[in-house]
Amino acid sequence: MKSMLSIIALLVFVPVFSQDKRDQLIPQPLALQKLQGIVEFRSNSVIAVNTNDSQVLKLASYLEHKLESATGYDLKRTSTVLPSNANFSTIFLSLNNSFEESLGNEGYHLDILENKIALKANRAAGLFYAIQTLLQLFPNEIEAAKGYKTEIWRLPACSITDKPRFAWRGLMLDVSRHFFTTDEVKRFIDDMVKYKFNRLHWHLTDDQGWRLEIKSLPKLTEVGAWRAPREGRMSQMSPPAPGEPLSYGGYYTQNDVKEIVQYARDRFVEVLPEVDVPGHSMAFIASYPELSCTPGTYRVNSGEKLMNWFSGGFEALVDNALCPANEKTYDYLDKVFTEVAALFPFEYIHMGGDECAKNFWAKSAAVKELIQKEQLKDLHEVQSYFVKRVEKIIASKGKKLMGWDEILEGGLPENAAVMSWRGEKGGIEASRLKHPVVMSPTTFAYLDYNQGEAYVEPPIYASLRLNKTYQFEPVPIGALPEMILGGQANLWTEQVPSLRAAQYMIWPRGWAIAESVWSPREKKNWPDFAKRVEAHFERMDLAETKYAKTIYDPIVQAKKSGENGLRIELATEIPGIDIYFSLDETHPDAFYPKYELPFEVPKDAIHLKLITYRNGKPIGRQIDLPIQELRKRAGYK
Repeated sequence: MKSMLSIIALLVFVPVFSQDKRDQLIPQPLALQKLQGIVEFRSNSVIAVNTNDSQVLKLASYLEHKLESATGYDLKRTSTVLPSNANFSTIFLSLNNSFEESLGNEGYHLDILENKIALKANRAAGLFYAIQTLLQLFPNEIEAAKGYKTEIWRLPACSITDKPRFAWRGLMLDVSRHFFTTDEVKRFIDDMVKYKFNRLHWHLTDDQGWRLEIKSLPKLTEVGAWRAPREGRMSQMSPPAPGEPLSYGGYYTQNDVKEIVQYARDRFVEVLPEVDVPGHSMAFIASYPELSCTPGTYRVNSGEKLMNWFSGGFEALVDNALCPANEKTYDYLDKVFTEVAALFPFEYIHMGGDECAKNFWAKSAAVKELIQKEQLKDLHEVQSYFVKRVEKIIASKGKKLMGWDEILEGGLPENAAVMSWRGEKGGIEASRLKHPVVMSPTTFAYLDYNQGEAYVEPPIYASLRLNKTYQFEPVPIGALPEMILGGQANLWTEQVPSLRAAQYMIWPRGWAIAESVWSPREKKNWPDFAKRVEAHFERMDLAETKYAKTIYDPIVQAKKSGENGLRIELATEIPGIDIYFSLDETHPDAFYPKYELPFEVPKDAIHLKLITYRNGKPIGRQIDLPIQELRKRAGYK
């Protein structure tokens, strides 16, 4: 009886894997060999480090903290590898004595066998990524936010050799549209490094807020960091009333920035700061109106309509672009970039350069005079003139300029790098001009796009499902591969007001980008990836990290049928999902009609209600779609 109780206790209290953890890694490693057996990690296990390298010692402390927080153990540190007959396991961190070319700076070996877990790399960065893989091989409970107390943690035996495909593996966080605290940015970094991202693109300025303390220009944060509080849909909000308090916003002091940058570097993340100019500069102009080509009184945009978008272009309703013909503009930018360069060790500074509305420049006498003086052909060349001036300023601070692909228009500065967002064309062109390129096309990598049924997702103008994101290939056909630094996913936050909302938008699509920039191209496999995504959902639940389950949402197509009819076609993103529906205003379940073939909507129906099941159990949310919405999609007015 006593032995039976012991077995039951183990079943209850020992974390187990419902599937083989070796089949659940994201991103996929370069090579993985499954071995027989398991290694038990217990309270008497130790972490061994046989080097005085300061970065490796920091990593040992990082790993200790992670494991102790989750397990409740008080782990010991040693400088000796324990003998093979020891009755407890060792996690051994070591650097190669001589550089192993095949691993590069970020590759690693990870061996889990007998009672030893060995992590080896050329550089500390490689060990850091080995740690992330090791943690994924632990039972999911290792991610439990509140810890999981037990005596034994079991890891599957294996041998892994791994390295990244690209050096640039980025995520962009826009903190202008909504401000994220220092602790929230740190949490963002913690989440991204679990999946081996190593570049944080920090979008610090825009029309809705200036977030970086510039001591020589104090109004940038005194004025530019604050706006009227609003909730709703960006560009459709009401303008501030006269005298309304401008209480929403915030900014990072230079000490905050130093703290975040160091926190990121301790996790082998470089921070790319972005100061978006000459367009998207309303917060800058509200602080210093003299930098506009159009005299007037300005305020930070609170979400009211600022631009007119139309087929083939756009124009600003209020002048939100810095004046390229004003020498003060360059004097002020010199001050900004002097302080930015001192705060951020990374070699690049991002100057934006996107979506610059030129309709007010076209009316400016000063710009017309600049065109004549510099013999410029058009307003694209005016922007190119501005970009080249900014490139010289940034170069004078010992940094390199990066910009969105609009900086190609009118001529690219000699030493500029391009971030290609408007599809792949700009990246292909820049690479063929022998300029470094980071690929972040909207077609695959814009994580602010809604990711499931648009009617119930945050309001945004485009959709991007997980399957499409996973198709991201950072080296498009026609590009020079040697000029592609890597790829990046971008999270604009017009409709993302909080960290929880940000997490929902990033995961699991961020995993698709992570695998696209880390793993070998030939190892990518959508059905296999989808299974691994589902396996990671439990880890996210335990970590109290929000994510989207839109992979379970039905895909709805509405088409015209006959003179005035409506035909519905349904599909699923992953196999094995059943869709049940109703058209009679009741809530469907597995006893309702199951979708098999396209169907006609009855004449007087008001809603199409959908729910998904798998293996007889509900797996998706119920989605209620008004028939009028579906008629619009089908092309009825």
